Amino acid sequence: EWQPALKNVSSSWDVGIIDGLSGWTTSVDDVPADTISRRFRYDVALVSALKDLEEDIMEGLRERGLDDSICTSGFTVVVKESCDGMGDVSEKHGSGPVVPEKAVRFSFTIMSISIRVEGEDDGITIFQEQKPNSELSCRPLCLMFVDESDHETLTAILGPVVAERKAMTESRLILSVGGLLRSFRFFFRGTGYDEKMVREMEGLEASGSTYICTLCDSTRAEASQNMVLHSITRSHDENLERYEIWRTNPFSESADELRDRVKGVSAKPFMETQPTLDALHCDIGNATEFYKIFQDEIGEVYQKSNPSREERRRWRSTLDKQLRKKLKFKPVMRMNGNYARRLMTREAVEVVCELVPSEERREALRKLMDLYLQMKPVWRSTCPSRDCPDQLCQYSYNSQQFADLLSTTFKYRYDGKITNYLHKTLAHVPEIVERDGSIGAWASEGNESGNK
Repeated sequence: EWQPALKNVSSSWDVGIIDGLSGWTTSVDDVPADTISRRFRYDVALVSALKDLEEDIMEGLRERGLDDSICTSGFTVVVKESCDGMGDVSEKHGSGPVVPEKAVRFSFTIMSISIRVEGEDDGITIFQEQKPNSELSCRPLCLMFVDESDHETLTAILGPVVAERKAMTESRLILSVGGLLRSFRFFFRGTGYDEKMVREMEGLEASGSTYICTLCDSTRAEASQNMVLHSITRSHDENLERYEIWRTNPFSESADELRDRVKGVSAKPFMETQPTLDALHCDIGNATEFYKIFQDEIGEVYQKSNPSREERRRWRSTLDKQLRKKLKFKPVMRMNGNYARRLMTREAVEVVCELVPSEERREALRKLMDLYLQMKPVWRSTCPSRDCPDQLCQYSYNSQQFADLLSTTFKYRYDGKITNYLHKTLAHVPEIVERDGSIGAWASEGNESGNK
């Protein structure tokens, strides 16, 4: 039972899997509407997840020495939400209905449950998800045949989910756990999104935009000049206000002035996401960048003005051959998580250094990788203050060193430009860790493994 009763949510309790369009059937064209999406009702899925954790909750109360007959209210549940597109899911043979070849999957993970006891200021955590990035703790809520770039269809399907989520934040759940009725309130944190999805949900321009960051208002040129000193300024509410300014143009400005005023918010923010950094794609984005630096160093680009395409292709194949010969790496079309993790190691740098003519440049590459490997655990680990406290303390110093190296030795690559994830890695990690306690735990891996 929900108190007060949920607004905009049907009152029938015996719901199983429902048609994801929830009555919007007329708004989506070209596709038989009843084939396009299936989902659980959000509140029902959460209740089911809590019932699965019933034993853990009772165990947690016992371990903390709390008398479970008194603990009937004041439970807080923190939920991580993830959503990701799933490439090519076409039917390889068969004659099903005509559906888009792409799919999107939305899921949630119960991260922690805590309880406020009278006389205590802080909540006492009675359940903490130990493997927040496992597909086992990641519960699917909605599956849709939609291309994640098709904003209209995506919002039509996720609209009801957003409405249910909003209704639940304004209400309490009364649920029987361990034989007694207890009251739970929910906090939702949308952190399991990659940058493309965040930009779509929050109404920002696509990732090639001059507004490079989903956390601050910096432009690409500013971010390459000042690599480290930025703080998180964007939020869902501010994006909504900026969209209103974009829509109404109250100061009758030109398109360029207006765009500068709203810092690249040019669509209506649709779903609140938590401004954070996606650890998995951070790995991939930075490894791609290092892979390109390796090629440039093999070709000694720092001495040349602009090399031809042929030369670049030659350096790339030299690099791939060397990595394959020495480390058994198979070249990949698009950087993936596993390749990224294997490329970002001291061994890989040593192997690349064999191809770099000048000793000075080899030292610079080693130093760059060393600093990177010092920084990486901070945004990968589930609890950095416990797992790598030293690296956490040194993060700002290391990122400053890293930025100095890029803007001097590797200036040819970072003059007026820098990649989105590199900017976030250098500028925003300590602030996010300070706020959330972790970046790795809130990443999208669980959802990605579930997709597979």
